[in-house]
Amino acid sequence: MTAKPLNVQIFGRRDCPITRKAERWFKERSLPFQFIDLKIKGLSPRELEAVSRPLGGAEKLLDRECNRFKAKGLAFMSPSRTTAVLLEDPLLLRTPIVRNGSSATLGYCPEIWEAWRVS
Repeated sequence: MTAKPLNVQIFGRRDCPITRKAERWFKERSLPFQFIDLKIKGLSPRELEAVSRPLGGAEKLLDRECNRFKAKGLAFMSPSRTTAVLLEDPLLLRTPIVRNGSSATLGYCPEIWEAWRVS
């Protein structure tokens, strides 16, 4: 039985050490991936929906600890605005978001990526 080919996308920022660590994990195993730099291009509405669904919703993707979140005064934002805010400012996303088809992870999750690789 052969493993399904991976279709991995890594959404992150070049200046994020955890994103670079995720990229390195895939490179060390010679696994192809597409990198999307959130400083250059944000997620489309469909991409945001596709990655937020398996992670428990857009609220889980919002980086409430970053300076940008605090500077924008979003602490008391209604949860119903989360999707619009993330589409407007992708630098408020927690990173890295690693997507493989309909599956996604948030942060550094090598045990899950390894399962994708061997399944």
